[in-house]
Amino acid sequence: MKNLILLTILLSNITFGQDTIATRTTKNKGTFYVYWGWNRGAYTNSDIHFQGTQYDFTLLDVQAKDRQSNFAWDTYFQSVTIPQYNLRIGYFLTEKYSLSLGVDHMKYVMVDYQTTTIDGKIATGSVYDGSYKNSTFNIEPKFLKFEHTDGLNYINTEIRRHDKLYQYKKVTFNLTEGFGGGILLPRTNTTLLNYPRYDQFHLAGFGLGGILGLNVEFCNRFFIQAEGKAGYINMPDIRTTMHEEDKASQQFGWIQGNVVFGVRF
Repeated sequence: MKNLILLTILLSNITFGQDTIATRTTKNKGTFYVYWGWNRGAYTNSDIHFQGTQYDFTLLDVQAKDRQSNFAWDTYFQSVTIPQYNLRIGYFLTEKYSLSLGVDHMKYVMVDYQTTTIDGKIATGSVYDGSYKNSTFNIEPKFLKFEHTDGLNYINTEIRRHDKLYQYKKVTFNLTEGFGGGILLPRTNTTLLNYPRYDQFHLAGFGLGGILGLNVEFCNRFFIQAEGKAGYINMPDIRTTMHEEDKASQQFGWIQGNVVFGVRF
């Protein structure tokens, strides 16, 4: 008898849950969504200007790449802030438009041992002291290590449009596109000339970007989304040493490919 009662309660709960999903409104307006996922990025070459009391020089057309973490359970599902990730929460203002706030945790690594052009002067008591005028220069790690790996940290708001493409039973395919802007709060890992390594968060500049994505939603609630993002970053105030007067500046374009997992509620 007890087993029969328990079975009845269980079946009732299952039926109630199915009815809730079946009758749940498909309206977007007034609902929230949140997602988490990972990205792969690429960057255009950029001129990086380094300025301090003992130096003032520019490295021209510097190459950089992202740093993708090797896939491992501990890295991606426990220490979740180690990989390049995307976190976003949004609210549907209307049926088709949402406003969202997110963090694009990208990683930017200057390529070592690249040959570039240097212009300016250095007077730090190192072997690199001198005046340079569009001189060919090989960037060695003992001269400069420069990376936003903890990370580039693009904190941004976006306006997005959402359009239903196709629905089959409880699976819906949606198209989303939008644009936004925000601030850059990098934790820049820098070793410059004779100065000690520096690695602290600092508000460095701003960014702009656009997004195009394909969303697959299940039961009007859970979704997987593939995104392509691209934009522009301008950082005029990058901290490079423990001295506040020492800084770098750069601007570059970026692209991302993202896969994210989320829920709407």
